[in-house]
Amino acid sequence: MTSFVHRRDPVCDHLLTPQNAAVVIIDFQPVQVSSIASRSKRELVSNITALARIAKLYEMPIILSTVNVQTGRNQPTIHQITDVLGDLQPIDRTSINAWEDEDFNRAVKATDRNKLVMAALWTEVCLVHPALDAINEGFDVYPVVDCIGGTSLEAHEAGLARLVQAGGKPVSWVQLICELQRDWNREETVPGFADILFKVEGH
Repeated sequence: MTSFVHRRDPVCDHLLTPQNAAVVIIDFQPVQVSSIASRSKRELVSNITALARIAKLYEMPIILSTVNVQTGRNQPTIHQITDVLGDLQPIDRTSINAWEDEDFNRAVKATDRNKLVMAALWTEVCLVHPALDAINEGFDVYPVVDCIGGTSLEAHEAGLARLVQAGGKPVSWVQLICELQRDWNREETVPGFADILFKVEGH
Protein backbone atom coordinates (compact mmCIF):
# COMPACT_ATOMS: atom_id res chain seq x y z
CA MET A 1 0.00 0.00 0.00
CA THR A 2 2.77 2.38 -0.99
CA SER A 3 2.37 5.08 -3.61
CA PHE A 4 5.47 5.97 -5.59
CA VAL A 5 7.59 8.49 -3.69
CA HIS A 6 8.01 10.60 -6.80
CA ARG A 7 4.81 11.54 -8.59
CA ARG A 8 4.67 11.57 -12.35
CA ASP A 9 5.32 14.93 -13.93
CA PRO A 10 1.84 16.55 -13.83
CA VAL A 11 2.60 18.75 -16.84
CA CYS A 12 3.81 15.95 -19.12
CA ASP A 13 1.44 13.25 -17.83
CA HIS A 14 -0.59 11.61 -20.59
CA LEU A 15 -3.54 11.54 -18.20
CA LEU A 16 -5.43 14.66 -17.17
CA THR A 17 -3.98 16.64 -14.27
CA PRO A 18 -4.74 20.04 -12.75
CA GLN A 19 -1.45 21.24 -14.25
CA ASN A 20 -1.92 20.14 -17.86
CA ALA A 21 -5.60 20.79 -18.59
CA ALA A 22 -8.03 23.71 -18.84
CA VAL A 23 -11.81 23.59 -18.55
CA VAL A 24 -13.94 25.24 -21.24
CA ILE A 25 -17.66 25.85 -20.64
CA ILE A 26 -19.65 27.26 -23.56
CA ASP A 27 -23.21 28.60 -23.84
CA PHE A 28 -24.92 27.23 -20.76
CA GLN A 29 -27.67 29.81 -21.03
CA PRO A 30 -31.39 29.46 -20.27
CA VAL A 31 -32.55 29.16 -23.88
CA GLN A 32 -29.97 26.50 -24.68
CA VAL A 33 -30.66 24.51 -21.50
CA SER A 34 -34.42 24.59 -22.06
CA SER A 35 -34.04 23.23 -25.60
CA ILE A 36 -32.07 20.11 -24.62
CA ALA A 37 -33.84 16.88 -25.54
CA SER A 38 -31.08 14.26 -25.18
CA ARG A 39 -31.05 14.06 -21.37
CA SER A 40 -32.86 15.32 -18.31
CA LYS A 41 -32.40 19.08 -17.95
CA ARG A 42 -32.18 18.73 -14.18
CA GLU A 43 -29.44 16.13 -14.50
CA LEU A 44 -27.62 18.27 -17.07
CA VAL A 45 -27.57 21.30 -14.77
CA SER A 46 -26.46 19.16 -11.82
CA ASN A 47 -23.62 17.66 -13.88
CA ILE A 48 -22.33 20.92 -15.36
CA THR A 49 -22.38 22.46 -11.88
CA ALA A 50 -20.25 19.55 -10.69
CA LEU A 51 -17.81 20.21 -13.53
CA ALA A 52 -17.53 23.87 -12.54
CA ARG A 53 -16.90 22.85 -8.92
CA ILE A 54 -14.22 20.36 -10.02
CA ALA A 55 -12.41 23.05 -12.00
CA LYS A 56 -12.46 25.37 -8.99
CA LEU A 57 -11.37 22.67 -6.53
CA TYR A 58 -8.32 21.73 -8.57
CA GLU A 59 -7.55 25.36 -9.48
CA MET A 60 -7.67 24.72 -13.22
CA PRO A 61 -7.87 27.53 -15.76
CA ILE A 62 -11.51 28.06 -16.72
CA ILE A 63 -12.80 29.65 -19.91
CA LEU A 64 -16.49 30.58 -19.71
CA SER A 65 -18.23 31.80 -22.84
CA THR A 66 -21.70 32.99 -23.85
CA VAL A 67 -23.32 33.95 -27.11
CA ASN A 68 -25.35 37.07 -27.90
CA VAL A 69 -25.71 38.47 -24.38
CA GLN A 70 -24.32 41.89 -25.23
CA THR A 71 -26.54 42.10 -28.33
CA GLY A 72 -29.58 41.57 -26.10
CA ARG A 73 -30.65 38.46 -27.98
CA ASN A 74 -29.80 36.00 -25.22
CA GLN A 75 -29.57 35.71 -21.44
CA PRO A 76 -26.39 35.20 -19.39
CA THR A 77 -24.98 31.93 -18.05
CA ILE A 78 -27.32 30.03 -15.72
CA HIS A 79 -26.86 30.99 -12.08
CA GLN A 80 -25.91 27.47 -10.96
CA ILE A 81 -22.61 27.89 -12.80
CA THR A 82 -21.96 31.54 -11.96
CA ASP A 83 -22.68 30.83 -8.29
CA VAL A 84 -19.69 28.47 -8.39
CA LEU A 85 -17.38 30.52 -10.59
CA GLY A 86 -18.01 33.82 -8.83
CA ASP A 87 -16.71 36.88 -10.64
CA LEU A 88 -15.17 35.01 -13.59
CA GLN A 89 -16.07 37.13 -16.60
CA PRO A 90 -17.57 35.23 -19.53
CA ILE A 91 -16.35 35.89 -23.05
CA ASP A 92 -19.42 36.93 -25.01
CA ARG A 93 -19.53 36.26 -28.74
CA THR A 94 -21.65 36.62 -31.84
CA SER A 95 -19.96 33.70 -33.59
CA ILE A 96 -21.68 30.34 -33.34
CA ASN A 97 -18.27 28.67 -33.38
CA ALA A 98 -16.45 29.98 -30.31
CA TRP A 99 -13.07 29.18 -31.87
CA GLU A 100 -13.78 31.88 -34.47
CA ASP A 101 -14.04 34.54 -31.77
CA GLU A 102 -10.69 36.25 -31.30
CA ASP A 103 -11.07 36.86 -27.56
CA PHE A 104 -12.12 33.27 -26.88
CA ASN A 105 -9.38 31.83 -29.06
CA ARG A 106 -6.76 33.99 -27.38
CA ALA A 107 -8.01 33.14 -23.88
CA VAL A 108 -7.85 29.40 -24.49
CA LYS A 109 -4.32 29.62 -25.86
CA ALA A 110 -3.24 31.90 -23.00
CA THR A 111 -3.87 29.07 -20.51
CA ASP A 112 -0.84 27.33 -22.02
CA ARG A 113 -2.64 24.00 -21.59
CA ASN A 114 -2.75 21.50 -24.44
CA LYS A 115 -5.58 19.42 -22.95
CA LEU A 116 -9.04 21.00 -23.10
CA VAL A 117 -11.88 19.57 -21.04
CA MET A 118 -14.92 20.88 -22.87
CA ALA A 119 -18.66 21.16 -22.26
CA ALA A 120 -21.05 23.14 -24.44
CA LEU A 121 -24.65 23.41 -25.55
CA TRP A 122 -25.56 22.10 -28.02
CA THR A 123 -23.34 19.05 -28.55
CA GLU A 124 -23.84 19.09 -32.29
CA VAL A 125 -22.98 22.78 -32.72
CA CYS A 126 -21.33 24.78 -29.97
CA LEU A 127 -19.27 21.83 -28.76
CA VAL A 128 -18.43 20.17 -32.08
CA HIS A 129 -17.36 23.26 -34.00
CA PRO A 130 -14.71 24.66 -31.59
CA ALA A 131 -13.62 21.19 -30.54
CA LEU A 132 -12.89 20.18 -34.13
CA ASP A 133 -10.95 23.40 -34.66
CA ALA A 134 -8.97 22.84 -31.45
CA ILE A 135 -8.12 19.27 -32.48
CA ASN A 136 -7.06 20.53 -35.89
CA GLU A 137 -4.62 22.91 -34.17
CA GLY A 138 -3.08 20.13 -32.10
CA PHE A 139 -5.04 20.30 -28.84
CA ASP A 140 -6.25 17.19 -27.02
CA VAL A 141 -10.00 17.63 -26.49
CA TYR A 142 -12.00 15.83 -23.81
CA PRO A 143 -15.76 16.31 -24.20
CA VAL A 144 -17.51 15.67 -20.88
CA VAL A 145 -20.27 13.42 -22.13
CA ASP A 146 -22.71 13.80 -19.25
CA CYS A 147 -22.32 17.59 -19.13
CA ILE A 148 -23.50 18.17 -22.69
CA GLY A 149 -26.72 17.74 -24.61
CA GLY A 150 -28.31 18.15 -28.00
CA THR A 151 -31.59 19.17 -29.57
CA SER A 152 -32.33 15.45 -30.00
CA LEU A 153 -30.66 12.24 -28.90
CA GLU A 154 -29.68 11.57 -32.53
CA ALA A 155 -28.10 15.03 -32.87
CA HIS A 156 -26.18 14.61 -29.61
CA GLU A 157 -24.90 11.15 -30.56
CA ALA A 158 -23.95 12.23 -34.09
CA GLY A 159 -22.04 15.23 -32.74
CA LEU A 160 -20.17 13.12 -30.20
CA ALA A 161 -19.38 10.47 -32.82
CA ARG A 162 -17.96 13.11 -35.13
CA LEU A 163 -15.68 14.34 -32.34
CA VAL A 164 -14.47 10.85 -31.51
CA GLN A 165 -13.74 10.17 -35.18
CA ALA A 166 -11.64 13.34 -35.24
CA GLY A 167 -9.67 12.28 -32.15
CA GLY A 168 -11.77 13.61 -29.28
CA LYS A 169 -11.44 11.69 -26.00
CA PRO A 170 -14.77 11.41 -24.16
CA VAL A 171 -14.83 11.52 -20.35
CA SER A 172 -17.53 11.72 -17.71
CA TRP A 173 -17.33 14.18 -14.84
CA VAL A 174 -16.84 11.32 -12.35
CA GLN A 175 -13.99 9.94 -14.44
CA LEU A 176 -12.50 13.42 -14.57
CA ILE A 177 -12.56 14.11 -10.83
CA CYS A 178 -11.00 10.72 -10.08
CA GLU A 179 -8.31 11.25 -12.71
CA LEU A 180 -7.45 14.64 -11.22
CA GLN A 181 -7.43 13.39 -7.62
CA ARG A 182 -5.47 10.23 -8.48
CA ASP A 183 -4.24 9.48 -4.94
CA TRP A 184 -5.85 9.76 -1.48
CA ASN A 185 -2.48 11.03 -0.23
CA ARG A 186 -3.30 14.33 -1.93
CA GLU A 187 -5.18 15.24 1.19
CA GLU A 188 -5.80 18.93 0.48
CA THR A 189 -8.47 18.13 -2.12
CA VAL A 190 -10.02 15.04 -0.48
CA PRO A 191 -12.79 16.92 1.41
CA GLY A 192 -13.84 18.82 -1.72
CA PHE A 193 -13.63 15.64 -3.79
CA ALA A 194 -15.99 13.83 -1.44
CA ASP A 195 -18.37 16.77 -1.24
CA ILE A 196 -18.69 17.06 -5.02
CA LEU A 197 -18.85 13.35 -5.78
CA PHE A 198 -21.23 12.20 -3.10
CA LYS A 199 -23.42 15.28 -2.94
CA VAL A 200 -24.23 15.05 -6.65
CA GLU A 201 -24.30 11.25 -6.84
CA GLY A 202 -26.53 10.96 -3.81
CA HIS A 203 -28.73 13.96 -4.68
